[in-house]
Amino acid sequence: MNYLLPILAVIIGYFFVIILKPEKSKNFKLLLAFSGAFLLSLTVFNILPEVYESENTKTIGVFIMLGILLQIFLEFFSKGAEHGHVHISKNEKSFPWLLFISLSIHSVLEGFPIHEHETLIYGIVIHKLPIAIILSTFFINSEISNFKTIIFLVLFSLMTPLGSFISEFFYFEKENYMRLSAIVIGIFLHISTTILFESSEGHKFNLSKLLVIIIGIITAYII
Repeated sequence: MNYLLPILAVIIGYFFVIILKPEKSKNFKLLLAFSGAFLLSLTVFNILPEVYESENTKTIGVFIMLGILLQIFLEFFSKGAEHGHVHISKNEKSFPWLLFISLSIHSVLEGFPIHEHETLIYGIVIHKLPIAIILSTFFINSEISNFKTIIFLVLFSLMTPLGSFISEFFYFEKENYMRLSAIVIGIFLHISTTILFESSEGHKFNLSKLLVIIIGIITAYII
């Protein structure tokens, strides 16, 4: 299931767009806010304590900051697709290689901690679903062919399982594994907090988004 669920999340997102042709973005923002709160909470509750117990706290902190910097760097190429934005011209016809490579690096890395933290798979699935919906909506409304769209989404869906496979079947020293996990924590911290900050448009109080965020935190705590 750890290999299958990330693939299903992308497939469901694609067919959701094909069948329902959603036009309103409000509900996507609520889903994104939930996914951000859920992913952040799973990271804080489950992964963060373990890596800080593994070795010198300052060393782990350095790798977490490297993860944040890596995600900032990747977003120069993905244009923020990891947290719900696609900034490619709708007149674009060629395969979006920069977007694909940056999302693939992000997805492979996020697959690493899954087999040690199985609850994390739910956070990744809930994170991938709205991203898949947003990507599918953009591609369908752009001039990129259906063939290129499907190839992009299929390959994208395989990247997180690839990361899980590498982590599970290739040997890593515990120290290196924990440092990789710290990098992933940095990536998750950046993405989830960005989603939460962006979910409050104009910093106005929004009860529905606040409730969704609280539900995300409580759900992650219970799991």
